[in-house]
Amino acid sequence: MRRSLYTGLGALAAAAALSAAATGYHVVGEIQIGGEGGWDYLTVDSAARRLYVSHGTHVAVVDLDSNKVVGDIPDTPGVHGIAIAPELNKGFISNGRGNTVTIFDLKTLKSTGTAATGENPDSIRYDSTSGRVFAFNGRSKSGRRSTRRAGASPRRFSCPASRSSRSPTARDTSTSTSRTQTKSSRSTLRRRR
Repeated sequence: MRRSLYTGLGALAAAAALSAAATGYHVVGEIQIGGEGGWDYLTVDSAARRLYVSHGTHVAVVDLDSNKVVGDIPDTPGVHGIAIAPELNKGFISNGRGNTVTIFDLKTLKSTGTAATGENPDSIRYDSTSGRVFAFNGRSKSGRRSTRRAGASPRRFSCPASRSSRSPTARDTSTSTSRTQTKSSRSTLRRRR
């Protein structure tokens, strides 16, 4: 029994090694970050040569030339995503348990403020064309977008469930309002492209 288990594990390891070799990917080094808590998104700021790593309740900042942790952005409960706006010298962190976005200075890594979101903000993106930040909320199935020039007061928009998953009679004023807000958000986005 043990022999067949070892043979099976050996074959699995060989298959994994061959698969990695076939793709051309291989490990070139490791970066030790340490600490406790889970991991989520990674974001690279290629101009500043920094890697932002979401890690439980804080964001670890790694210098990509030295492969060493060079900074930390604390007080980001349930951190998920990080968006970078280099031309504004600002970064944005979605805090899933805090229902907020932390705004920070890219040079000092210090928090400069927060903005409220819906429930459990997860993915966050910066659009350099419009100068807006978009945070997408998992539990409330909604999103927030900043007004012109990221970091200003956010506006809510809805990401309603697909029509096939809703009962045709389940309508309320908040859903109707959300659909109207979504349509106006879409038209705003279309005009600015």
